[in-house]
Amino acid sequence: MGLGNPGDKYMGTRHNVGVEVVYELADRYGGNLKASREAAHADELRVGDRRIAVAFPQTFMNRSGESVRLLVRRYGIEDLSQLIVVHDELDLDPGRFKVKFGGGLAGHNGLKSIRDHLKSVEFVRLRVGVGRAPEGMRGADWVLKRPGKQDRALIDDVVEHAADAVEALLTAPVDAVMNRFNK
Repeated sequence: MGLGNPGDKYMGTRHNVGVEVVYELADRYGGNLKASREAAHADELRVGDRRIAVAFPQTFMNRSGESVRLLVRRYGIEDLSQLIVVHDELDLDPGRFKVKFGGGLAGHNGLKSIRDHLKSVEFVRLRVGVGRAPEGMRGADWVLKRPGKQDRALIDDVVEHAADAVEALLTAPVDAVMNRFNK
């Protein structure tokens, strides 16, 4: 799941970096995300000998859980440790990302919505850094802005590496992937 806000207005904003990772995976494997009944753009990809679902909820960030719950049901995900949620992270600088399993949500409203609808935080998260807002600017305003040229280059690079981490999670335990990528 790549979290973000739907619509052209939000494409390329810091809040939509999770969506960028999902589209990177779709591009790598010939996918084409299409509107689904689960209030998402979704597709199934063949990655090696596995089939995976990729999706971008269309419910806006703060209501992501509504769509995620429906997608979890549609794809029969009974073990939530198989769910990977990719999202923006203020506590990481642009160009950095970390893999995390469960734990706190750091005030992220999209993650709170998912927790509320799934009644669990026991899923894998890929936290993609967008950096802290400058002094005097609210975090909510910061993530809805497009990054400058320097940050955009860092984010473009990290999107590719985050997609690599998703691929690694398909064949390796989360602890091994964390050890490999969380440097």
